[in-house]
Amino acid sequence: MEPDPVYVLGTGLSHDGSSCLLKNGKIVVAIEKERLSRVKHDGGNDLLTVQYCLDHAGITVDDLALVVQVANFEKETIEPSRYKGKRLFGEDCPVPFVTVSHHLAHAYSAVGTCPYDTCNVLVIDGCGSPWQQCDDLAGAFIPADVNSSADLYAEKDSYYHFDGNKLNPLYKDFSTIKLYANRYPVYLPTSNHSIGGFYSMVSGYCFGNMDDAGKLMGLAPYGRQGIFTEPIFRLEDGRVHVIEEVLALFNRPMHFLDHSLKGNFQYYADIAIWVQKEVEKAILYIVQSRLEFKQHENICYAGGVALNAVANTSILRSAPIRNFYIEPAAGDNGIALGCAFYGWIEVLKKQKQYHDGSTLLGRSYANEEVVAAINEYRLRHPETVIVYDECDNYIECTAGFLQQGKMIGWFQGGAEFGPRALGSRSILADPRKADIKNIINSEVKFREDFRPFAPSVLKEDVGDYFEYGHDSPYMILVDRIKPEWKQALAGIVHEDGTCRVQTVTADWNAPFYGLLQAFKQQSGIPVLLNTSFNRKGMPIVETPSDAIDFFYGCKLDVLVLNNIIIAKP
Repeated sequence: MEPDPVYVLGTGLSHDGSSCLLKNGKIVVAIEKERLSRVKHDGGNDLLTVQYCLDHAGITVDDLALVVQVANFEKETIEPSRYKGKRLFGEDCPVPFVTVSHHLAHAYSAVGTCPYDTCNVLVIDGCGSPWQQCDDLAGAFIPADVNSSADLYAEKDSYYHFDGNKLNPLYKDFSTIKLYANRYPVYLPTSNHSIGGFYSMVSGYCFGNMDDAGKLMGLAPYGRQGIFTEPIFRLEDGRVHVIEEVLALFNRPMHFLDHSLKGNFQYYADIAIWVQKEVEKAILYIVQSRLEFKQHENICYAGGVALNAVANTSILRSAPIRNFYIEPAAGDNGIALGCAFYGWIEVLKKQKQYHDGSTLLGRSYANEEVVAAINEYRLRHPETVIVYDECDNYIECTAGFLQQGKMIGWFQGGAEFGPRALGSRSILADPRKADIKNIINSEVKFREDFRPFAPSVLKEDVGDYFEYGHDSPYMILVDRIKPEWKQALAGIVHEDGTCRVQTVTADWNAPFYGLLQAFKQQSGIPVLLNTSFNRKGMPIVETPSDAIDFFYGCKLDVLVLNNIIIAKP
């Protein structure tokens, strides 16, 4: 008789909330709250995400062996039944609950998903748990000034060793949390000396929104190096500190005095390139310092700062790292994964299970659900004539549409977990099409015209088109287009000749791999423009209804949901 399965639920109650369910140590399903609530960076309460996970597995709360949770700046006060609203766990919930600190959850998200039996793990983010709430201090080197006064200290970077059974802290650095008493026009949102916090602050400075950090990386290539030359960080003794006086230079915030981005584009681009380069120096300094502290052939990397693809590539090329794994859901959305793996490995003392590398962790939607969503849209919009076809050779048909220059909404299998569209919830186009970047930015995504698009390429062909040919399945590294392809594939080349590449294999994304193969057969090019299936300010679509609503609200030409094709007249 088969033993009963062991279910562990991990759940994140920070911003970018999410939940993840393990069955016998392997991921069954994981989902970010924003995909369900349709509110960007939503978090705080996990009612929607926990229900989604349980429903997909066909279980109830009573079937769980353990729940592990995390939230910033709170620990003992998090009740199972309530947290910023009602939760699924009642007042007398019989399931054991464990609450862990922030960086520990980040680190376990990398441990659980990486392909290594043992490794070191680096975490760098905006702000983690307060010193008093950390579960991972014992045995770690901690700088002497931490907790030396009445100031509040919070995690800014942490370094660990995973020995195959347990994650052991090696080095933890902290920063004070206090405002600069309004001495400057800007201030870091939380930790005073955080790389991630500083980058978010500059995002707010340039765009009016601290959550738009990814835009800053896209704006930087338009900047002129050397306009701003002041160092931003003090790098010494293996630590990074923000030079407080540099904040005085940020005296033209976009949302004050009508300093619009469009009207002052070059100024903000010059700020962006300056900050990007200084941040890269600071990150590389931490990486090299920690590697000197304790080296390992396998290095994992998590935390929101690990989403900076340009800095990641600098690490890969400059640091003495043999095997480098960057957790694809490196931000706070990924801490639910870490909570679940912490529960399985640390609390239940179970052996780590192999993860196949897939980020397609959402639930799939059957064709019956797609047809129901089409009919529901017809009821709401009787004026819209929808003609769809259930197509056996939908991959070849989609490749044909792309070859004709059509823009495609591509909806297959379970949604990606993390911020990148990797061929499950994607908008696709032929990168050879003239002006395709401007068309998608203005008529589909409704976003700024400087924003770049990424190429997805068959892994076996990446070296033919890109100089370094990195294996990059998670679109979290940049490469440089080969000169002979710069004009021909202009749709996926950024201002500085770089591209945030995704290499595609068949092992965990067979339909997308098949589409790239079919497009190569028809066009001779194994590269597609791939961007997330959303518009500015909108989470990536989760359901067929989300996709259909989006499709009829923009100028996409074709929508492919499983093998069901909807083409506009």
